[in-house]
Amino acid sequence: MERTLQDRATGRGRVRGDSRRTDPPKALTDRARRYSGAAVAALLAADGLVHLYWATGATWPAPDEQSLSLAVLGTAVSFGPPVVLPLAALTLTGAAAVLAHSRRPGSPAVRRAARLVTAAVAAGLAVRGLAGLAWAAGLLDSPQDSPFHVLNLALYTPACLGFGWAAARLARGR
Repeated sequence: MERTLQDRATGRGRVRGDSRRTDPPKALTDRARRYSGAAVAALLAADGLVHLYWATGATWPAPDEQSLSLAVLGTAVSFGPPVVLPLAALTLTGAAAVLAHSRRPGSPAVRRAARLVTAAVAAGLAVRGLAGLAWAAGLLDSPQDSPFHVLNLALYTPACLGFGWAAARLARGR
């Protein structure tokens, strides 16, 4: 089998008709880094803004605080400002750091800090995604007939696993 002209020019080891890849997988391209970072940052920013909204006492999309808590967490927990404001600050800070890491700005110290926060975001999303799988499997207590059960299966767990994977890939690249 003959190597293609492009493979000869780039020094890659593939030959025409051979679909197997012999060179190591590349890190994310700059474009993929920017898109991945923007997607993860957008998710975190939206979550942070919703927490800020809840800090005002509003309970959308639920009719009251208890219904909101049962839908979001599967248990009755306060959604008052002392609870949701720190969560908003955490997710908004994470959003800024992930976006910064995807753009590679500033000094080495800023890049290192942004990368560490991106790794922490990936770890947090992965833990939440794995907990969602445990809830789905019945290993953690959650009422089967609650809105949380459906939302956890359809939205929370897939989003956390997918965006956690994206953040981990982003954090891994330099």
